[in-house]
Amino acid sequence: MSDGGPADAPPVVPPVVVVGAGPTGSCVALDLAARGVHCIVVDRWEQVYEQPRAVHLDDEVYRALARLGLGEDLARITRPAEGLRLVDARLRVLAEFSRAGLSPANGRPRANMFDQPVLDGVLRDRLLAAERITFLGGREVEGVDQDASGVRVRTRDVRSGAVEEVEGSYVLGCDGANSRVRSWIGSSMVDLGFEQRWLVLDVESERDLGQWDGVQQVCDSRRAATYMRVGETRHRWEVRLLDDEDGADLTSLDDVRPLLARWLGEGPLDDVRLVRATGYTFRAAVADRWRSGRALLLGDAAHVTPPFIGQGLGAGVRDAANLAWKLASVLQGTLAPSALDTYETERRPHATAMVLLARRLGVVMCSGGPAGDLVRRAVAPVLSRSRFVAGAALDGTTPRLSSSDLVARHRDDPLAGRLCPDVVDGAPRLESRIDGRWAIVTRVAPSPSCVGALESRDVVVVGARDDELDRWLRDADRDAALVRPDGTVACSGAVPDLASWASATLSPAAQPATA
Repeated sequence: MSDGGPADAPPVVPPVVVVGAGPTGSCVALDLAARGVHCIVVDRWEQVYEQPRAVHLDDEVYRALARLGLGEDLARITRPAEGLRLVDARLRVLAEFSRAGLSPANGRPRANMFDQPVLDGVLRDRLLAAERITFLGGREVEGVDQDASGVRVRTRDVRSGAVEEVEGSYVLGCDGANSRVRSWIGSSMVDLGFEQRWLVLDVESERDLGQWDGVQQVCDSRRAATYMRVGETRHRWEVRLLDDEDGADLTSLDDVRPLLARWLGEGPLDDVRLVRATGYTFRAAVADRWRSGRALLLGDAAHVTPPFIGQGLGAGVRDAANLAWKLASVLQGTLAPSALDTYETERRPHATAMVLLARRLGVVMCSGGPAGDLVRRAVAPVLSRSRFVAGAALDGTTPRLSSSDLVARHRDDPLAGRLCPDVVDGAPRLESRIDGRWAIVTRVAPSPSCVGALESRDVVVVGARDDELDRWLRDADRDAALVRPDGTVACSGAVPDLASWASATLSPAAQPATA
């Protein structure tokens, strides 16, 4: 008999080591911990990084964060935005794309502004309070080794220099665009052909700037810029730098005032405080390899994007939502280890599509010289009146996931790879009923044998009767949909077929393993 206890006790599973405690690393650790998996989170910083960075999340990302129990926090710390306006160099409106109100599919605001250090603080509090998470702050990761039995991550205390090795079952590289984990697994970033130097400015002021309460994109080939009101008193500008300008020279309010004159005017600035002025090079790139054995990449370690569609942070949250339940299921024996290959298969094309969309939008809004400015002034109003373009801007639904072992082929299945609606009776309810498990959403009562097969795999049966889910299934001409723990439809069709698919894919539910 081993030292682990009685012979019928579940095997002890080493913790998952998460490198990086930004939003992506925090989300994947919290999701894993909620599913019974212990995590060790290693981060260079002891405290939350206080510099503002991301400022936007959409309704799909809001839904993913709410799944982690952050719904009330998000309602408190986010500010719904009106959408996107394209304006010329004199701030005259060229086109407006509304994103106001709630998403009918997800029941959350379509566009949300926030201050990242505040969100990071909420995530850090949850991280430190979680029983299954050990946080190691002030540690640099020096190396990662792996074999068939697990991983060994070498860390160095940034103060004392002491070196310590932690062992785990897997290592998740959530360590940003300059990821060390990425280099250790032999992965490199593939350039997607976009590079621009911008200055990012965060300002605190109680004055009313008289601007639209959404994102304002200045379409000016000489000095493109973006303005958005992040909070009650927080404002964000992103201003493209000219070839002869250096962001390192623009650090004070006096330095940057000429760049903000269109918004702040010529009067005194006693009520304006510059929080941050930082030069960034916006790039578009995706890693050529997201996994090597027991090491996987998430967030900026796997992809970096220009900010023009506000999906940088959201892409990392989507990575975490896609991977966490799969990894927990593999460790607990309800999915085969090969299921982890579906993470890159599904997420890489989706992330690439979003990065390319951001790149295209950046080129369209900022390039072409004076001739490009003339074309934008002529074309933008026409586009804003287009029902197709306006509908796409209002909807905001991202591409469905590629086919994989956990997403049926798309050709004959209109719902596979898409998010199942979360709204019932006008409010988000499906996620709370599923509670992080597989579910079959059906407008046809399953037979007793189907119910038994589904229950043996811990699949929840959710009836759709004269509600949004019923209409969703009817519009697709499907009886039922098999929904994964991340809200994605694995496949849809007749209930017996879905029950058979679940029985073939999922192992019988087992007692969660402990680390």
